[in-house]
Amino acid sequence: MRSRLLLEYDGSRFAGWGRQPGARTVQAEVERALAVLLRLDAVPVTVAGRTDAGVHARRQVASYAGQPAPLPGLNALLPPDVAALLCVAAEPGFDARRDATSRAYCYRVLTRPARSALERGRVLHWPHQIDLALLRQCAAELVGIHDFTAFTPTDTEHVRFERVVYAAYWHSPAADTLEFWIEADAFLRHMNRVLVGTMLEVAGGRRSIAGFAALLDGQPRHEAGPTASAAGLYLAGVGYGGERVLGV
Repeated sequence: MRSRLLLEYDGSRFAGWGRQPGARTVQAEVERALAVLLRLDAVPVTVAGRTDAGVHARRQVASYAGQPAPLPGLNALLPPDVAALLCVAAEPGFDARRDATSRAYCYRVLTRPARSALERGRVLHWPHQIDLALLRQCAAELVGIHDFTAFTPTDTEHVRFERVVYAAYWHSPAADTLEFWIEADAFLRHMNRVLVGTMLEVAGGRRSIAGFAALLDGQPRHEAGPTASAAGLYLAGVGYGGERVLGV
């Protein structure tokens, strides 16, 4: 039997999703809780999108071999910064990572002069000049097939740098907050954070729209901007069977 698990977590105090010796990880906490609840020696979990240290998730999808775990019991065993939202029987052979056809992320930016005590670790504080119209122009350039070599570390295990971006846009849910939403078939390591760091340079007048667009043709990493903080990044959802998370 295969089970499908939907998770949310605050990544602030984790070294990322993937299990690492001597480090606190989301995977280790989830697998520990499942093993205790299901009375098994180990319950290896496959995840749709491996998040880095400090990155959060709103609707992370995982799968494992075994029966569904009762949510009350599972959440009682998980730490306060991880919550199971759903755990159900999956179709035979379901693999959260292999079967995913898209992933969507949200990056949050706080634009007011003062930092936030309540949002610490959950948003990028950016009290500098910012032009939302320029950010939206940058996002429009991303839709389609592009080579994102400039937006991932040079030292990488990736062998394919082309990605298909289905949707990308900026919007302002509040007067002092901006959000960047993007959905693609898959993402390179740090891709979204470098995209945000580079787009903020455009929005501050330090880089042109044309210069940003030129980076999407496989330019080297040093040509792009800095890697934005992990604090503002959230895995927003995962698409299966061609269904779009963002609906566009």
